[in-house]
Amino acid sequence: MGAISVADFGDGSRPVAPAVPTVAERFPSEYTDFFRRELRPLIALAAAIAGTDRAEEIAQEALLRAHRDWDRISRYDKPGAWARRVTINLATSAQRRRGAEARALRRMATRRQLDVPPPEVDGFWALVRQLPDRQAAAVALHYVSDLSIAEIADTLGCAEGTAKAHLHSARRALADLLRNQEHR
Repeated sequence: MGAISVADFGDGSRPVAPAVPTVAERFPSEYTDFFRRELRPLIALAAAIAGTDRAEEIAQEALLRAHRDWDRISRYDKPGAWARRVTINLATSAQRRRGAEARALRRMATRRQLDVPPPEVDGFWALVRQLPDRQAAAVALHYVSDLSIAEIADTLGCAEGTAKAHLHSARRALADLLRNQEHR
């Protein structure tokens, strides 16, 4: 099996590349009109909810989602209303994400950074490393990352009661390990 030659077609013609859809074929004029009509109002809506720095990106994402499902969206009585709802949802999500990031940065800024842990701290963490994985993770998340029980549960992918149980079992096991270490 070699390369295709001109003679392979028998009439002297060359292979033809498949047709590439034109912009008009990829973006029907109905969608193009919709896009032009809705872009600026969607940017303004997104800016009002999420601020100007992400507004254009949010509006474009809403319009991209409309384009992906244009066959369905175009049959709605008010496709612009659908695009506004999507824009509101995206902008609200962006605001929540921004708030969560700001809270995390504030928590990080207030934490004291230890260059080298004192020997007793290093000894403690050596004991923590002897615990079962989930218990050790719960202790580290609670005492190093300063996470709440709910945040620990979310991080470990378990129920809050399970996170509490991991932390409780870890504390009991650490107390036993520390007692045994003192008696040596």
